[in-house]
Amino acid sequence: MKDHRIDAVPARIEWPMPWRMLVGRHRIRTRVGRCDRASIGLQGRYRPPGAGIRHGLLQGSYIPDRPQRELRELVRYRRSLLGERAREVQRIQKVLEGANIKLSSVATDVLGASGRAMLDAIVNGIDRPETLANMAKGRLKKKHDQLVDSLQGLLSDHQRMMLDLQLRHIDSLDQAIARLNKEIEERMRPFEREIELLDTIPGVGRQAAEEIIAEIGVDMSRFPSSAHLASWAGMAPGNNQSAGKRKSGRTRKGNKSLKTTLTEAARAAAHTKDTYLSAQYQRIASRRGANRAAVAVGHSILVRAYHILKTGKPYQELGANYFDQRRKNAIVNNMIKRLNSLGFKVTIEAA
Repeated sequence: MKDHRIDAVPARIEWPMPWRMLVGRHRIRTRVGRCDRASIGLQGRYRPPGAGIRHGLLQGSYIPDRPQRELRELVRYRRSLLGERAREVQRIQKVLEGANIKLSSVATDVLGASGRAMLDAIVNGIDRPETLANMAKGRLKKKHDQLVDSLQGLLSDHQRMMLDLQLRHIDSLDQAIARLNKEIEERMRPFEREIELLDTIPGVGRQAAEEIIAEIGVDMSRFPSSAHLASWAGMAPGNNQSAGKRKSGRTRKGNKSLKTTLTEAARAAAHTKDTYLSAQYQRIASRRGANRAAVAVGHSILVRAYHILKTGKPYQELGANYFDQRRKNAIVNNMIKRLNSLGFKVTIEAA
């Protein structure tokens, strides 16, 4: 390939190794691999995308540099391990339910300090409910009688073996996650300021901020606007129109890892009190459902993250009554009409 001029390189999964070999040695650009009607000429001939890139008609795809690509791999692998750990905890609960042990109905965290001590004792052959209940710590001690009732079960030998293997698996996952956290924290040191700024957004914690930075970086000059970033991430509504009729508004395929992070942050923001994002979620969820509301709030979080990273200023809270203040007169008139229809006479005075 050194002796040929490369106009375009498809941004596909099988190209990472050729890309790493060519980058830094040749001038190359990437494109989104799509063959549609715009790529077909009037005579039905396919117009190669390389010509469009060469003449400036197509914009190259966003390819992060090597340090960010490595950070992406670490962050995504940590997420996969966290998901595997959650699934393993569910398997433990299934084994306990099969043995008629209802520990999860009393203890909030089955693998907390108290729950883990009880599970280790069960694996070692201790099955007396009173003995297991005495291992409770903290506030769980107040639920001694409930613990005794929940631990009345019958565990067979193969179930003890399964619990032993599952607990060992969780321990190994915890060690791997801790090692990844240490490596990610070290690589995130240059971006501590940006993480602190993103942490000011409701629903966005440190882990979510690290995932956002790993996916989009901190240099927002590569995206012309927040709308371009939302479209690239797949968090913008789809644009499917024909003959003036709008069809499906389903979001396009984008960065799946970033979409997952943003929707999780949106659901966390929905549980915050007296915040703009919580009010936005409740307004949309009541009309369109929880899933669409999560995507919409995730879009708002991404837009705010774009401006925060671009300006270096923290998140500005608009308040839970922002939407009511925008249509204050309409709300007041509507309330007056409803009261009048119920037979009341209302006089409005400013507070």
